[in-house]
Amino acid sequence: MLLREAMADPLLERYKVIVLDEAHERTLATDVLFGLLKEVLKNRPDLKLVVMSATLEAEKFQTYFSGAPLMKVPGRLHPVEIFYTQEPERDYLEAAIRTVVQIHTCEPAGDILVFLTGEEEIEDACRKINKEINNMGDQVGPVKVVPLYSTLPPAMQQKIFEPAPAPLREGGPAGRKIVVSTNIAETSLTIDGIVYVIDPGFSKQKVYNPRIRVESLLVSPISKASAHQRAGRAGRTQPGKCFRLYTEKSFNDDLQPQTYPEILRSNLANTVLTLKKLGIDDLVHFDFMDPPAPETLMRALEVLNYLGALDDEGNLTTLGETMSEFPLDPQMSKMLVISPKYNCSNEILSISAMLSGMLHFSSCHHIVCLLNYLSA
Repeated sequence: MLLREAMADPLLERYKVIVLDEAHERTLATDVLFGLLKEVLKNRPDLKLVVMSATLEAEKFQTYFSGAPLMKVPGRLHPVEIFYTQEPERDYLEAAIRTVVQIHTCEPAGDILVFLTGEEEIEDACRKINKEINNMGDQVGPVKVVPLYSTLPPAMQQKIFEPAPAPLREGGPAGRKIVVSTNIAETSLTIDGIVYVIDPGFSKQKVYNPRIRVESLLVSPISKASAHQRAGRAGRTQPGKCFRLYTEKSFNDDLQPQTYPEILRSNLANTVLTLKKLGIDDLVHFDFMDPPAPETLMRALEVLNYLGALDDEGNLTTLGETMSEFPLDPQMSKMLVISPKYNCSNEILSISAMLSGMLHFSSCHHIVCLLNYLSA
């Protein structure tokens, strides 16, 4: 939103203080904002900028913002005990399920948070966990296994905040809630009652290949910063435990300190169009915190020129001006802009809405689960 406001108000005159939270996530939007706000601060000494994060590369940010002061606010986290595997796990999904069962049968009361990489993996794990624990009968307490990922219907996502089930009988083993989630549970929300975290060490990351112009989601090792964030989920309300399904040597030697910024692994066509709209023509010398590869910028310029958003000199065309008003990929925004010419605006609006939404198609499983939840 702030980027779009900057198109109409380059100096962001209506704001006296701007707070950028979760800065360590280094999304495309935040990286562009860093560069824009750095320029705004040169022209507006009255503007205050606060950059916040739990796992920030403080020195890097201080250097980037010309020696900005650093303030540390102590957290209220309880101690978290970290456990590593002795040997690398061949199948992290099976290892995660095995660890859930072990915690449920051997550890004191407390809910469990398991990090996995995507919907299919999470749904598979939920089924297997339920099956394993149900086979134990009343030897163990009841469990509520709850999936969490971005395309899950909102009503189903809210189930993560429900309490753990009560014991099956008075004096029996305590019930436990088990949340199986993607990395959206790392920082975006806090789930009360989590005492145990299981971290296989992987997540899906968006990667762009500029040569073939294809963006894909790849399962990749997480960074040390992400591992620390995941472990911190266990110590929110009481001392907790984090079970890392990889060796301590792997953590120290193989994991990157920070997640690669999105700007280094994304299609930049929309970003370049936004910068052009903001009047930034010299993209190579724009003050990115981590400059993207020149090849990626060149491919973005080629795409925008092909679409007619830029002329052969790299200047924004009238069509490009209109396209930049839409918070969409350039291909889709052009499709919308020229649809009246072909008398298909309604159809293109519907197609664009479907392609832009998180829930493109609901699976039968989602529908059945949602109906069961609403009728309960």
